Amino acid sequence: MKVLLIKDVKNLGKAGEIKEVKDGYGNNFLIAKGLAKAATTDVLRKYESDKRKEAQNLEQEIANLNSLKNILKDIKIQIKKPVGESGSLFGSVTKDEISNALKEQKGIEIDKKTLDIQAIKHVGVFDVGVKFKHSITAKFEIEVVAE
Repeated sequence: MKVLLIKDVKNLGKAGEIKEVKDGYGNNFLIAKGLAKAATTDVLRKYESDKRKEAQNLEQEIANLNSLKNILKDIKIQIKKPVGESGSLFGSVTKDEISNALKEQKGIEIDKKTLDIQAIKHVGVFDVGVKFKHSITAKFEIEVVAE
């Protein structure tokens, strides 16, 4: 019997491959455990359709991230922090503060986990890196000013 593997199966193949297996192994193990489906024309057609949709979604996601990258490169946000007598900040600028300032000032939401910064402990202009999925990176500037 021919089966379409839905998940990787050790010593048999990877997801998406069509394999010829014995009927008992195919029905009683692979199909019963949800590791494969019987390779009928309907199943294969649906699988190919799903793969095309997935590829289109991936292309759309990459295009959106590249668009956001182009928008971010021209952005400069300002963060006000209290400063001590020596000119250094009380504490440091956090990823959360940067993410919130970006949302408030420019209306762009970025998860703070994607931000890549060094500790900012004094006033000045700094570059902030953003690491998106699919190896797409962007940079924008923040200006830390005394409150």
